[in-house]
Amino acid sequence: MTRNAKFRRTSATIASAVAAAVCLIGATGCQVSMNGQTLPSPYYLQDDVQYFPSGPEFKLPREAAALKAAAAEEKANRR
Repeated sequence: MTRNAKFRRTSATIASAVAAAVCLIGATGCQVSMNGQTLPSPYYLQDDVQYFPSGPEFKLPREAAALKAAAAEEKANRR
């Protein structure tokens, strides 16, 4: 193998490795951590914000009422 062919082969290998690295870096995106919050991309300010309204603090009001009614009925049946 001549010196010129070896140089071309090495240059082609390096160029393809750099191109692959650029593609991988571009495909993965960037994550940054700001104030304990992981932000997925530099475009997070343009992302749609999802709003979930707060619900009741106690999640099982019907079950609690049914248990209370059953306890009252049981107490009334004991008498």
